[in-house]
Amino acid sequence: MVTFFAIAQIVVSIAVIAILIFQAKGSGGLGGIFGQSDGVYRTKRGTEKLLFNLTIILIVILIILSIVMLKIS
Repeated sequence: MVTFFAIAQIVVSIAVIAILIFQAKGSGGLGGIFGQSDGVYRTKRGTEKLLFNLTIILIVILIILSIVMLKIS
């Protein structure tokens, strides 16, 4: 059982990293990765909103898996 949760944590962690990399590609260059903004506020639409929501969901799943793993071991 512990092995299953450990593998699940690894898979979810890799998915979170991949989604964050996809989000950084659309940010307009290397400056967006380090927090530089262009001063224009935009709303998230389409794929950008989907990636944002998926990131939140995966982070919540990762936290839940971590807590369950802590309680089991």
